[in-house]
Amino acid sequence: MEREYMEYDVVIVGAGPSGLAAACRIRQLNEEISVCVVEKGSEVGAHILSGAVFEPKALTELFPDWKEKGAPVNVEVKGDDIYVLKNAEKGQKVPNFFVPKTMHNEGNYIISLGNLCRWLAEQAEALGVEIYPCFAASEVLYNEDGSVKGIATGDMGVGMDGEHKDSYMPGMELHGKYTLFAEGCRGHLGKQLISKYNLDEGKEPQHYGIGIKEIWKVPAEQHQEGLVVHTAGWPLAENGAAGGSFLYHIEDNQVVCGLITDLSYSNPYLSPFDEFQRYKHHPVIKQYLEGGERLVYGARAICKGGIQSQPKMHFPGGMLIGDDAGTLNFAKIKGSHTAMKSGMVAAECVAEAIKADRANDDVVEFGEAYKNSWAYKELWAQRNFGPAQHKWGNIIGSAYAFIDINIFNGSLPWTLSDPVADHEQMKPAAEFTPITYPKPDGKLSFDKLTSVFLSNTNHEEDQPCHLTLKDAEVPVNYNLPTYAEPAQRYCPAGVYEIIEESEGPRFQINAQNCVHCKTCDIKDPTQNIVWVVPEGAGGPNYPNM
Repeated sequence: MEREYMEYDVVIVGAGPSGLAAACRIRQLNEEISVCVVEKGSEVGAHILSGAVFEPKALTELFPDWKEKGAPVNVEVKGDDIYVLKNAEKGQKVPNFFVPKTMHNEGNYIISLGNLCRWLAEQAEALGVEIYPCFAASEVLYNEDGSVKGIATGDMGVGMDGEHKDSYMPGMELHGKYTLFAEGCRGHLGKQLISKYNLDEGKEPQHYGIGIKEIWKVPAEQHQEGLVVHTAGWPLAENGAAGGSFLYHIEDNQVVCGLITDLSYSNPYLSPFDEFQRYKHHPVIKQYLEGGERLVYGARAICKGGIQSQPKMHFPGGMLIGDDAGTLNFAKIKGSHTAMKSGMVAAECVAEAIKADRANDDVVEFGEAYKNSWAYKELWAQRNFGPAQHKWGNIIGSAYAFIDINIFNGSLPWTLSDPVADHEQMKPAAEFTPITYPKPDGKLSFDKLTSVFLSNTNHEEDQPCHLTLKDAEVPVNYNLPTYAEPAQRYCPAGVYEIIEESEGPRFQINAQNCVHCKTCDIKDPTQNIVWVVPEGAGGPNYPNM
């Protein structure tokens, strides 16, 4: 069945902060430019997960009257606590003077990024942008000259066996003069574009963390609206890993807590999910959660490679924006403001190109415009934070960051290197002892399947598996004997299992559980797992993450 197509001036893939900011800015500049946004979630915000302490700089540029317009940006940060957790019982609060200034949050807000994206979508639609949730961009379309022509959404109603069901409906082609890819961290079309156009030539590999997050309703006497708590050290350091936690007090006696595990860890027995469960039992954290009720669970990978890993963001017919290009500022543990700014700069360049009657060009001026923006300058000044953490660990790395950022404002005349990809850091299981994690108590700590239930994840079961293997033999024949098949542990949703059967072990993929975090695509030591989009609307349905 031939696919139908629709033509727009600009097609945007992904209704996250960068994509929606770009859509709004284009229409602000020229209401004659037609813009559509496709979003694979069941609604805008359904797949959005972030901490999130929010810096409103880009939002203020985009909508100076955002307060009057009712943006869901309400809880201003009132306090910053940073702890080094020494072990399971002890923690040392870090004096404010010794904290890198990027971790100070005066003037910032604690928000639900999902709800902010819902609000941005309302503003975009009021400006005339067409937004289509439930449609997953599954394929990049190209013109004969090699430039990007647009995208095709995935076919619906295809069975697990590849056959068309009665409900079959072919995907739709969306053609644009320019296509902006705003899929977020490890976007699967972004990966293809980076490879096709060699956009990462001369760059270091991207680096990642896996962020696992929960929202709790806690007793009023334990709640301090506006309090921000970050920690480093235990539990990850106990198993030779790096990362840190966040705990934010939002409105309505709710607390957001989470753990970011750096995916450069070496021990294949490490389980980021179980490290997070342990973390909640530390007295520094337990005091806020005890007696509360867990409401929502989710997980998402983040890009943390910084400028050194950022690919060229423009190519014939399109651009990468937001975390499809790795714009997160790891030194601040924030990325929404830089993602939005990258989208706004792209919008301005695209609007000018269309005004000049250009189509499907390589808008090279975007590269220079982005480098002249405050977003790039911010990332450049803080470029050494992540490599320092990898090179020297959280404590010494943070001490270096204090000197680099607080004293020299990021102007030290060198750039630290971090040239080894995260998946290459994994070492053989024979070099480690299996980790025995405590059983969940059902009060503060929980199992994976109970947690996934709270993510409201749902996929049509009779569809091709969206977690594809380049070689189906690798998990059992190589990853299992060499690395004790770490997919069982690095996945925070119980997607991957080794099933022992009479004829031998079998690798099982429970694709219905997938929360679209992309960790498997990143951390698999043989890069054998490739995440592709399932049917539109599949995946988590986060209410306010």
